[in-house]
Amino acid sequence: MSPLLEIKDVEAGYGPFVVLHGVSLRVDRGEIVALVGPNGAGKTTTLKTIVGLTTLYRGRVVLDGRDVTREPPHARVGRGLALVPEGRGIFVPLTVLENLRLGAYSREARAKMDETLEMVFSVFPRLKERRNQIAGTLSGEESQMLAIGRALMSRPRVLLLDESSQGLAPKIVEELFEVFRRLNSEWGVTMLLVEQHVKRSLELANRAYVMESGRIVLEGESGELMRNEMLRKAYLVV
Repeated sequence: MSPLLEIKDVEAGYGPFVVLHGVSLRVDRGEIVALVGPNGAGKTTTLKTIVGLTTLYRGRVVLDGRDVTREPPHARVGRGLALVPEGRGIFVPLTVLENLRLGAYSREARAKMDETLEMVFSVFPRLKERRNQIAGTLSGEESQMLAIGRALMSRPRVLLLDESSQGLAPKIVEELFEVFRRLNSEWGVTMLLVEQHVKRSLELANRAYVMESGRIVLEGESGELMRNEMLRKAYLVV
């Protein structure tokens, strides 16, 4: 079976600054894959490259067998990629409901908007309670719910999550990871997850990649990586 998402030998960055050096990874249909590593390793740049928000010097981005390397970001969203960016990026002057509706970008997503909206509300009941509230007045936890919900409104084939638990209390982080588990098991959402909580990410994911200095230095099944002595010393020992 071919991967649902694959990047091959990618070099990318910002203008003249190269951040990624020969990065290759894959995400199979129905998987949760974690991308972990220290700050500045290139994890966010990897996600941005997948959706077309960086300068690509070499390599390919392939979605379900289709080469989308030269397609603009909006076309990639239409084909099923959705990024929940670090910092959330919600539209603060708009209501919760207006933010969610903006997520239904493609023609297919717009046609199923009401159905998807109910699904989002079933995952995040608090968003339903606050659907007419201005997004800028939400708590940090609620803002993150809204950012994820807006991405889900596009009915993504692959959901890219960048530091979604950043700044949240430990109890809320646990609840958020349970949401990720539910989205994968009940909705069948395929995910590529960048997270500061390495242990939780590996417990959740099927497979993982470890990135350092813009390169993949380790990859494998999550359980196997959790037993890796180098990884344990670097990330898993409290």
